[in-house]
Amino acid sequence: MPLTFPVSISTTEMHTAGEPLRVVENGVPELQGATLLDKINYMRSHLDEYRKLLIWEPRGHYDMYGVLLVPPDVDSCDFACIFIHNEGYSTMCGHAVICLGRYAVKKGLVKNVTVPETRVQIQCPCGPVTAYVTYDGQNTGAVRFQSVPCFVFKPELAVEVPGYGQITVDIVYGGAFYALVPAGQYGLDIRESGVPALREAAGATTDVLRKQLELSHPVTEGVSFVYGTILTDGNDDFSEDTTDTMCVFAEREVDRSPCGSGTSARIALQYFRNKVKLNQSRAFKGPAGDTFNAKVVKEVLCGEFPAVITEVQGHGYFSGTATYTLEENDVTGKGFLLQ
Repeated sequence: MPLTFPVSISTTEMHTAGEPLRVVENGVPELQGATLLDKINYMRSHLDEYRKLLIWEPRGHYDMYGVLLVPPDVDSCDFACIFIHNEGYSTMCGHAVICLGRYAVKKGLVKNVTVPETRVQIQCPCGPVTAYVTYDGQNTGAVRFQSVPCFVFKPELAVEVPGYGQITVDIVYGGAFYALVPAGQYGLDIRESGVPALREAAGATTDVLRKQLELSHPVTEGVSFVYGTILTDGNDDFSEDTTDTMCVFAEREVDRSPCGSGTSARIALQYFRNKVKLNQSRAFKGPAGDTFNAKVVKEVLCGEFPAVITEVQGHGYFSGTATYTLEENDVTGKGFLLQ
């Protein structure tokens, strides 16, 4: 379906640990469908031009990220999310959840605002997620969220990555399926090698896995694909030191933050490897230099998989507001990408 003119879309701009979040407030046509998955599929099939308009250049960039808020179909939730990025749609986004906790309190999307912490129930495509927003009556501070069940789908999987040889990855679900691998396996240093080299190694790994690996979530529909590859510094033994991480997701998009769902996956893997204990917190640093704190808070089951509920904490910040328009004869303005 083509864009409907006149085009005028209003947003609130935010970020968590440097990772942007464009919250779409109005200007996108109503999404049809009874469930959140129905609405995502409707947007993908009929309104994807609006995603490109908002995420791609000249209004966005290769690594832009956004969210549309829609009515939930889970009664306990305050609202539901459609996450958008350079390639399409996410099943989960922890950095967005952290931002949206603050956004929900400020914009009155929560029925009961309480001090010193307000609970926000958010329906994500992977399932309901609970965020807890520190609130003193005037200002909001840190936001923590508890994940959907996270589990190790396939540990120590050997894969031949063109240009790098055989790499051993762990496939872990943290709201999305990720491959986790120390950057050292590629002969790279996560702190020193630079974003282009790290992006290429992670992207090449994701490409191979998407072709070769068959995924199946035991409970949730629409999440069974490799979302990205997370490179680490290999520092998985428990330590007071911060551990570095870089998530490369979608179409080689680099997360500036430590990645909320990726951090859930990584702390879950550490827990199942007996590197951390229940409620033992670790700090994870993203490429922009900011950190998330994460811990495992509960053991559960997800289908036949032993799983855990993780808790990830960070800070979301407001960075502005915007109104985006498009003139009818502006073909380039509909969106393009340069990497």
